[in-house]
Amino acid sequence: MKKLTCFKAYDIRGRLGDELNEDIAVLIGRAYGEYLKPKTVVLGGDVRLTSESLKQALARGLQDAGVNVLDIGLSGTEEIYFATWHLGVDGGIEVTASHNPIDYNGMKLVRAGARPLSGDTGLRDIQRLAEENNFPQVSVNERGSYHKVSVLDAYLDHLFTYVDFTAFKPLKLVINSGNGAAGPIIDAIEARFTKLNVPVTFVKVHNNPDGHFPNGIPNPLLKECRKDTRDSVIEQSADMGIAFDGDFDRCFLFDEKGQFIEGYYIVGLLATAFLEKNPGEKIIHDPRLIWNTVDLVSKAGGKPIMSKTGHAFIKERMREEGAIYGGEMSAHHYFRDFAYCDSGMIPWLLVSELLCVTGKTLSEFTQDCMVSWPASGEINCKLEMPEEAIERVKQYYAAQASDIDYTDGVSMSFCNWRFNLRCSNTEPVVRLNVESRGDAELMHTKTQEVMKLLNA
Repeated sequence: MKKLTCFKAYDIRGRLGDELNEDIAVLIGRAYGEYLKPKTVVLGGDVRLTSESLKQALARGLQDAGVNVLDIGLSGTEEIYFATWHLGVDGGIEVTASHNPIDYNGMKLVRAGARPLSGDTGLRDIQRLAEENNFPQVSVNERGSYHKVSVLDAYLDHLFTYVDFTAFKPLKLVINSGNGAAGPIIDAIEARFTKLNVPVTFVKVHNNPDGHFPNGIPNPLLKECRKDTRDSVIEQSADMGIAFDGDFDRCFLFDEKGQFIEGYYIVGLLATAFLEKNPGEKIIHDPRLIWNTVDLVSKAGGKPIMSKTGHAFIKERMREEGAIYGGEMSAHHYFRDFAYCDSGMIPWLLVSELLCVTGKTLSEFTQDCMVSWPASGEINCKLEMPEEAIERVKQYYAAQASDIDYTDGVSMSFCNWRFNLRCSNTEPVVRLNVESRGDAELMHTKTQEVMKLLNA
């Protein structure tokens, strides 16, 4: 039995060749079909040079399991979420490596209703079946069918339900698709805006899909990947900058000064916008940085609820609570009306509407929050023994902490600052986030203090 190392905690990702290839993709498709016994599954793929061939191999495996395949072509992950839910089929798979290096690819899997398949909800069972490779023979007559379909118009129709375009005023947006899958959707949205006379000017950067990624892998979480968006916002005197990762399930925002806005502060902004229209609703957030979100949601009359980090956990908790919106500091934003899935297109539409309706700039919305709740951003520490390092930090601060929470890793709160520490699921890395109450210097000091303890 060959061990398949491309199976991770939440999805499939691997180095091309040895960890992920067409033969392995066939096995994954066959195992998915045998495990879920679906009648119809929808497939899509990002712009990576191997995504089409891997998708076709995946389709062959599914068809060998008697599954009918609907191929929506070049797509972002959220288009697979939407297609699975909208078409009422039994599952969906997006072939994507998102922001991973160019020699990687992967897959994101969902079942009916666009519910995620992760390590504890079926992904490990699919891995086991694929590794065993002990599938029954299927006759030609039993094989599933293959058809190409489009859900683009229905997807755009749905996106446009989130905002009132009659409220839009002249707005200039810089949009950097990073040569990923977002480009065609931005073109389609721009065409609809023109048809509806929505007064938004698009300045498109790296809009052409190109699996060679001539301008680098689209990952705006990396500071070196932000320059083109920032520079264009400043040069064009734009109202906002928007940058996507490769499969555009995340969008990253820049204010009118070209300043990158951490996803943490956008969570609070979107939560407030939803609560203005839907008072008293529940908002889900992750445990890494919380004070700004809790403050804004509470003031707006909503109910903040903390969930373990990760899309599978956030989506499950949102369903349990019936929450209208959920957000992670990593720039994943989840919406009840989008089958509780994450979208990179809905957030920037909502923020654009907010700028138009209020007449405020993005910096006016976020500057006070950044001053009131300064945060370190996520710091990754490579350690040989991460659990021991975390325990060392816990022991040092235990007597001083006013609250200790174990929702995800360990969060320790004090009078004027707090931190969250958690281990990576896939590597010997500890992830640290620190925030304070209006004291940037304290936040920096405590960040260095915790780092020193981790590396002791």
